[in-house]
Amino acid sequence: MTNVFPLSILSPMNQAISPQLIDEETISILRCPVTHSKLRLEDGFLVAEVGGLRYPVRNGIPVMLPEEARLPAGIESLDIFRQRFGGATI
Repeated sequence: MTNVFPLSILSPMNQAISPQLIDEETISILRCPVTHSKLRLEDGFLVAEVGGLRYPVRNGIPVMLPEEARLPAGIESLDIFRQRFGGATI
């Protein structure tokens, strides 16, 4: 049986709207489009193991667009992130 993880989707005001579900199998096949690394579920985001780019999950659907991801602390732009971590794999 596949495990299902509850997610709390955040509104623009950072308040939970409703719990959503994403299954473990889906997480296991997704990869960061920038670093090609595996992802882990953390606080309603899919977080790349390499670099820490954080992809939102909206209404139970992972939004895997680099432009929609949150950058890790200390990285000012997606271009800088790509220079530092682009193409890395784990």
